[in-house]
This record gives sequence, C-alpha cells and structure tokens, in this order.
Amino acid sequence: MLIIMVGIVILILFIHAWSCFCYTSFLFGDSLVDAGNNDYLITLSKADSPPYGIDFIPSRGQPTGRFTNGRTVSDIIVQALGSKSFPPPFLAPTTRGQAIFKGVNYASGSSGILDKTGSVFVERVPLRKQINDFEQSRATMTSMLGENGTTDFLKQVVFSITSGSNDLLNYLQPSIPFFKEDKVSPAMLQDFMVSNLTLQLKRLYEMGGRKFLVIDVGPLGCIPFVRAIKLMPAGRCSSEANELIQGYNRKLKKSIDTLNKNLGPETIFVYANSYDIVMGIVKRYRKYGFENVEDPCCGGNFPPFTCLKRGGANISSVLCKDRSKYVFWDAYHPTEAANLIIAKKFLYGDESIVSPVNVRELYNYNL
Repeated sequence: MLIIMVGIVILILFIHAWSCFCYTSFLFGDSLVDAGNNDYLITLSKADSPPYGIDFIPSRGQPTGRFTNGRTVSDIIVQALGSKSFPPPFLAPTTRGQAIFKGVNYASGSSGILDKTGSVFVERVPLRKQINDFEQSRATMTSMLGENGTTDFLKQVVFSITSGSNDLLNYLQPSIPFFKEDKVSPAMLQDFMVSNLTLQLKRLYEMGGRKFLVIDVGPLGCIPFVRAIKLMPAGRCSSEANELIQGYNRKLKKSIDTLNKNLGPETIFVYANSYDIVMGIVKRYRKYGFENVEDPCCGGNFPPFTCLKRGGANISSVLCKDRSKYVFWDAYHPTEAANLIIAKKFLYGDESIVSPVNVRELYNYNL
C-alpha cells in the first residue's frame, strides 16, 4: 500500500511538472539576466537599492536585484510566451522543492565565463559554479521524478546562457595598480572563452539539456562605461572594443554550429545575435523612439558611474526624466525600453538574428 501511495505522489509531481514544462527556463549568465542572486552574496556588484527596479511592476517599483529599471530580456521573453511568473534566483531561500520545476535563474552580476572574472567585486558566481548549482537542482528533480522522469522533463526545458561581457570588459579596462597582469593576445582570450563556454554547454547536455539559447556579446564599445574609459568623442563607439567582441562572436557562432552538427537533431543550440540588434539601435536610435544613445539614464558619464538614490530624497542624484527615451539605464546595462526591442527580435527574428530557429520556435520545438 505504501509503495502505491509513493507512486501516486511521484505521478502527481510529474504531471505538475509536465503541465508547466512548455515555457520553463533555466537561466545562466551575468548582470544582464541576474534576477537577484547577488543580493545573497557579499559583493560590490548589487542592484538592491533604488532607483533600480523603479519600473518593475511586480515589485511596485522596488529593487529586485535586476540591474535595470524594469524587466530584463529574459523576463520579457518568458512573459511574452505566457508565463505568469519569472524564474526566481537560485540563491533565494524559497527556490527549493517543486518551485524549481517552473524554472530557475542562476545568473550572477559581475560574473563571467572565466572563474577569475569579476574578482575585484569580491563574491560572484562564475558560470562554472552556476552549472554546479544546476546540478544540485537536478538532483532534487531526480529525487521527485526519478531519472527517467527528469530526463523527459529536461528535454523540453530551454537552457539560456548570457555570459562573456564581463570577461571582455575586464580585458578592455585599465589594469588596477598593484594587480597588473600581463594580458594574453585578443585571439587567445577569445579562444579561451569559447572553449570554456563550450565545455559548460556540454556539461549541461550531459545532464540532460537538449534545447539551448546562447546569446552572444553586444557592442560593448558603445556602452557609456567603455566610451568613458576610452575617451571616445560624442557619437563614437570604441572600434577597438567592438573588433575584439566581433572576433569572439564569430568564434562562438562557429562553435555553436559545430555543436548542432555533432549533437543534433536530438539537441538544438540557438545562437542569438545581440550584437547586431544593439548596434542597429545605436545607429538608428531615433527610429526606435529614443532620444539619447550615449548617456546613462541613471548615474554619471565618468567614474564611479554611481546609480544610487540620494539619502532621504525621492530621486537619484542623476536620473533622467523619461526612461523610455534612453537606450542605457546605467553605464553598463540597457533600459527596459531597449530590452523590449532586443527580446522582440529574439522572439520573432529571422536567421540573421537567431539561428537555426527563433526563440519562440525554440520553446515550441519538439525533439
């Protein structure tokens, strides 16, 4: 009798998980998609104070750990697909048990593909450790669904990876006094990043991942931080930075194509070209309804680029009047208005933007 009851409980859990699998996401990456993991770390990289989250409706404008004024690209995507909630941060105490079947966000601000990236910020969760955290979640799934049930469940889940920006930013910025290291060549850095990211993708594959969204690195040469440290004149992006990034993106795309060739058709890796989307916004920003493509809405144009609310005040020390007219929220991250454009192109774009299928097709893709 006890065995039958246990079997019924497992079946109910499996049906519950199966009923919500269609748009389940496991998210990995950096501050572009962090949903609050860094709030639980001892780190200088936090978005836990106003005006961060000022336009995030579910929190009524209070900070959630997202490094923007509203929703991230991943938030917008899952919402557009019909999800009623966003994948919670892995480090939140409530992200346990059955909660993981609705998706989990493992991303960490200031982290990178390489373990040492972001060390100046103290704690952060590198991509390798994020995959380790997923392994822990997978063990929980297996305890509830069994190995076969977990395998079937994970076949339908989308694994989304947004990482690499901080590795390249660390390489581009001036060395910190007393911590100066000899830099490798740009080609060596690109190859090292691609090989490490590919290794982590294969780890997720070995644990059951079959549907992947891999987002490249955008034109960091155009963000306020890089324009400032490179002393770029008005209207100019850093070609040095963007050439480094484009070289990396080409190598990443080649690696993704190889993975599809070697592991398909039972597995699909989608490459998302955020570089061209953001560069298109930068070049034709007025077409998209923006008025400012150079300045951050929150914070200044020079170090320390602080985006914080003044003590006791209702406004930040530097905050634009209309956030919908700015491409950049702070010195590093897009506004929700820009994220909406990026997410829409990921969802519905053609093969020049997302290949071999777009994100909406990926979520509905039957293996």
